Amino acid sequence: MNEQPTHARHRVIVFAVSLAVLSYFNRVCISQAAPEIVRDLKLDDVQMGKIFGAFALSYALFEIPSGWLGDWIGPRRVLMRIVIWWSAFTAITGAMWSFNSMWLARFLFGAGEAGCFPNLTKAFTTWLPAVERVRAQGVMWTFARWGGAFTPLLTVWFLHFVSWRWAFGIFGAIGVVWAFFFYRWYRDDPRGHPSVNAAELALLGNSVNLASGHANVPWLKMLTSRSVLLLWLQYACLSFPWYFNITWLPTYLQQHWKLSATESARLAILPLFLGGLGSLFCGSISASFARRVGTASSRRILAISGFLGAGLFLALAIQFHTPGWVMLSMGLAGFCNDLAMPPSWAASMDIGGRYAGTVAGSMNMMGNLAGFACPVIGGYILRATGRDWDLFLYVMAAVYLAGPVIWPFIDPETCIES
Repeated sequence: MNEQPTHARHRVIVFAVSLAVLSYFNRVCISQAAPEIVRDLKLDDVQMGKIFGAFALSYALFEIPSGWLGDWIGPRRVLMRIVIWWSAFTAITGAMWSFNSMWLARFLFGAGEAGCFPNLTKAFTTWLPAVERVRAQGVMWTFARWGGAFTPLLTVWFLHFVSWRWAFGIFGAIGVVWAFFFYRWYRDDPRGHPSVNAAELALLGNSVNLASGHANVPWLKMLTSRSVLLLWLQYACLSFPWYFNITWLPTYLQQHWKLSATESARLAILPLFLGGLGSLFCGSISASFARRVGTASSRRILAISGFLGAGLFLALAIQFHTPGWVMLSMGLAGFCNDLAMPPSWAASMDIGGRYAGTVAGSMNMMGNLAGFACPVIGGYILRATGRDWDLFLYVMAAVYLAGPVIWPFIDPETCIES
């Protein structure tokens, strides 16, 4: 009788999904608390925009070091450090008393969270056969988005009982529990895990050979690879408008549409919730679509479709005159945005190979530099125009429409070492 695989690899997906939810929960909660923070700390739009951007700036700057560290010493120790760090600075956020202290706390929070998704990508590269990777990325990003989608409502509920300061302290404690169970179960090399049998190792194939440390990254090859450079650029175009959803969106709904905190939280669910559906849809059809048109073509088609749809739906949202229709259109933009997420991260795995953590980290760095720019530029646009939100939205729609020009020139499946 043939031995059946033990499916231990699926637990890695469970850990990744739960961490993705926690990651988005901790980064999105500040957007819903922003109006209260602005009142308590006496901040203006530009200062709040800079506080939003502080997270993305440090997150971007520390992506490559954290991704490289995962390639070298393995995701187990790096993810442990990441989660403990970000949990501490989530809690510390609630104790801040001024613009400078809040900016520094969010900067250090971002530095701690940097490397989360590159190291999860490294874990997928090691623990999953190639055919399962895009689907796993789709599932992970679905739940990441859904975690962020429902964070505003959960934050509003918390703020009925405690101040925003205590809410951040409570949110910070949750990650410590995850870190304990992950570190206890996970191993960087599946061959050393007691739950993995010979049948599952055979199923993983060459993936397990990518587990060993790789400190000597071929930087020259990476920095001169057209596909790597364009992968960075398209991810910046994807991230710039998307960051609006986790920074300025609740303020936009409350200031521009005069909604209450509860009403704005309900509508703010749509971009991230439908974005999660976009990731799930993309991950579900990617394998069969790739068999029909080829891996490279399938990734290009899905990504280009996502960019086009996101830009058009975001521009369409500006034409509506009721917040419900506006947010439905923004939600559909979120759905399209996330059609491009699994292809982007799957391409970083295949292009990176043994150095998937570093390549994924570099891509996410560029995306988050753009994410840093979005709320900061938005703050200046709002101040200079007397809060002309439509102009801000048009700028973001235009950035989306650069994506379809970039993707035809990316080879999303050839490794930099080939």
